[in-house]
Amino acid sequence: MKKHALRALALLALCLLALQLGFALRIATMNFIDPQSTSFQRSEAWRLLNEKRRIEWSQQWVAYAQISPYLKRAVIASEDAGFAEHSGVEWDAIEQAWEKNQRAEASAAKRARPAPAKVVGGSTITQQLAKNLFLSGERTVLRKGQEFVITLMLEVLLSKQRILEIYLNNVEWGEGLFGAQAAARHYFHKDAARLGPEEAARLAVMLPAPKRFEKRPGSAYVTARAATIMARMGAVELP
Repeated sequence: MKKHALRALALLALCLLALQLGFALRIATMNFIDPQSTSFQRSEAWRLLNEKRRIEWSQQWVAYAQISPYLKRAVIASEDAGFAEHSGVEWDAIEQAWEKNQRAEASAAKRARPAPAKVVGGSTITQQLAKNLFLSGERTVLRKGQEFVITLMLEVLLSKQRILEIYLNNVEWGEGLFGAQAAARHYFHKDAARLGPEEAARLAVMLPAPKRFEKRPGSAYVTARAATIMARMGAVELP
């Protein structure tokens, strides 16, 4: 029995190693090949096909130089202010998010009719990209651990500029709407290269919940939050 258990553990270790090598190889090729789709996009396409019996999709890859520097600054200011300096994971932000989630859960438990507490994340741009490229949306310890491993691979094997380029070309900006070029065309009827500071800030505001904000892209909240992001953009360091 002991020998069988050791063999099973060895086989499991080899499978895990092969999986990580597979991820590393796919990431390394992204230095030269633009990813055609992400795990999140494929799941969204399947959902749209099941729910609507058709897929309405808009996405067009554009090079890093063809994306407005205002949008790059706005997204970093909104999503990950330390993007240029950190190694992929902001441990302080994760700790703060965990503490906030614990307080929210405790508060929810004290209510007469408890409701699920809103889960707050502490993900960097690199972590978001790791999850969207390869992983599912479930919140488990194993998936989060795999996310950390892929995040470190991205940081080691790709430049910061390439990470941001892939992120901006694949991030969701509405239902079936992916990437900076598609978002710029949809919301402002112009190319991503021509986005101004306010337009870029408005798009950055939408990223945490694009399907919700696309219904009211000109809401008071979006306007106020965009003003805050614009005030921070000047301090952003671009890769």
